[in-house]
Amino acid sequence: MAAPSPNTFAGNPLDRAGDHRDDAGWMAERLARTDGACLVIVNGEVLVEPGTDGEQITWLGAEAAQRASEADRLFLGLWKNSPVFAIRLAADEIATRGRLIDLRTAAAILADAEAAMAGTAASLFGWHARHGFCANCGQASQITSGGWRRICPACETSHFPRVDPVAIMLPVYEGGDEPVCLLGRQAAWPAGRMSALAGFIEPGESIEEGCAREVLEEAGLGVVSTRYHSSQPWPFPHQLMIGLICTVDSDQARANEAELESVAWLTRPEARAVLEGHHPTIKAPPPFAIAHQLIRSWAG
Repeated sequence: MAAPSPNTFAGNPLDRAGDHRDDAGWMAERLARTDGACLVIVNGEVLVEPGTDGEQITWLGAEAAQRASEADRLFLGLWKNSPVFAIRLAADEIATRGRLIDLRTAAAILADAEAAMAGTAASLFGWHARHGFCANCGQASQITSGGWRRICPACETSHFPRVDPVAIMLPVYEGGDEPVCLLGRQAAWPAGRMSALAGFIEPGESIEEGCAREVLEEAGLGVVSTRYHSSQPWPFPHQLMIGLICTVDSDQARANEAELESVAWLTRPEARAVLEGHHPTIKAPPPFAIAHQLIRSWAG
C-alpha cells in the first residue's frame, strides 16, 4: 500500500472486498454473520457516543444491519475478516444511543479511521439519494453489490458511485526577495478565512492543466510548474481533492471577483503566523482541510 495520507477522511482501514461485492451469495453470508458491526448515518450525520479518549462512532451489532432494508444498508468492508456495515435511520429511530454530528465536526473529533469510514458511508448514501434513476433510459435503478453499484432493470446499465476530482493548489512565487504563497478568500466564508485556490477538473483536462486554468482564472497568474502533495476524499458530497503546490510566473495577482473576494501573498513566517492563529487579519482553513496541510507543508 502507499504511504498513509496526512489528510482527514483518508486512511479507511477496511478491506473493501471489491472482488467479492458482486457475489450475492458471499454478500448474504457476510450479512448473516453475528460478528458484524454497524455505524449509523442520519440525514448525512453520524451517530457518536462517549469513548475512553473522547467521542467515537456508536457501533451497533450485526442485527442492526440485518434489520435494515437494502436501500438503507451499505457494506463498507471487512475488519479482520468481520463485516462492517453502515445503515441509514430516521432521527426518531436512534433513541438514546448517542448524538448526531455533521461530518465537519466528525473530522475534528473522531479518530482518523472512524472519520474515514463515516465519510465513506455518508458519500455513498448521498450518491444513492441523488442517483435513483438510470441516466441511460430514465427508469428507476436498483441497489446491488452491497451498495457499491446501481443497476437498471430495464436496460441493464450499471452505475457506479461518483467521485468528482478537484485540483486544490497553493501558488508560490519565488522571484522576489523571499518566497511567498498566495491565499484567496470567498465572500461566503467566515470573517478573515483565507485558503488555497481550488476548482473542478474539467473533461479532457489533466490535473496540471486544471491547476493552471484555475490559477489563471481566479488570480490572473501563469503556472510554471506543479508538484503533487497529497489527496483527500472530501465527502461534501463526493469530491477527491488533489493537493498541489505550484510555482507561478508573477506576484501581480488579481482576484477574479466572480470567484474570489480577495487574495493575499504571505511569506513563510506570515504563513506560520496564520497557522498558529497569530496573524492580525487572516485565519487559516481548519486543520482537517487539505488546504491547511498544503500551507503547513510549504511554510515548514
